[in-house]
Amino acid sequence: MAFAVRSSLLPLVYGNASVSLRRPGRSLPALLCKSSLRNNLSTSSSVDEQKLILEVKNKLEREYPMLPLGSYGRDDDEMILWFLKDRKFHIEETISKLTKAITWRREFGVSDLSEDTVSEIAKTGKAYVHEFPDVHGRPVLVVIASKHFPAKHDPLQSEKLCVFLIEKIINSLPAGKGEVLGIFDLRGFGPENGDILFLKFLIDVFYYYYPRRLGQVLFVDAPVVFQPIWQLVKPLLRSYASLVRFCSSDTVRREYFTEATIPPNFRG
Repeated sequence: MAFAVRSSLLPLVYGNASVSLRRPGRSLPALLCKSSLRNNLSTSSSVDEQKLILEVKNKLEREYPMLPLGSYGRDDDEMILWFLKDRKFHIEETISKLTKAITWRREFGVSDLSEDTVSEIAKTGKAYVHEFPDVHGRPVLVVIASKHFPAKHDPLQSEKLCVFLIEKIINSLPAGKGEVLGIFDLRGFGPENGDILFLKFLIDVFYYYYPRRLGQVLFVDAPVVFQPIWQLVKPLLRSYASLVRFCSSDTVRREYFTEATIPPNFRG
């Protein structure tokens, strides 16, 4: 028999969850049904995801047996799920993009990257993983553009540093979590720092090999000289262009960090 909930607070203990009901006129059975529906949908979604993951794994085993196994291989459930979500759970598109990513990882030697292999280029200080997340809990990758000199730095070493830092961030995240905040500090940027080829590499890395990992990209205090580069880069970003925000260093400090967690190059 249904009964109405009065406007006064009525605590309801359902399993281990305690819920306060504030809205009058809503019956407990209706609320319990909605809770049950949410749980069923969540369970159903999880089951469907597992079925799709298994389908992808089986197709990869049959059609691409030469691809490696293990972490970031053709049987890595978490990696498969990331690509399924990126391709809106379209099996063939997922397999196409996933096989390219796994092949690239092997050819680029991602598993061989370490602090030692990128130590020399890392000394330039042009990119680093910030020790604190932003206010939204996202890990932070900082690039200081004025310290990047394409005419002096080995482009392959710059690419390796980029991939190593992305891997460092992702490998530190809990399962299922993965959005990154990218900050490009453009203060002091000049023509000698411009590098379209490296920016294209960085865009391709996130688009093809680390899909859905970028949560937002900040271009901070961009000078006029950067505008022609942005006009060339923007079409390459495709859907990622909507993630870009041009802002000031003051905005970075006020909106993305607390006083205790501000990146070193934005303090003071």
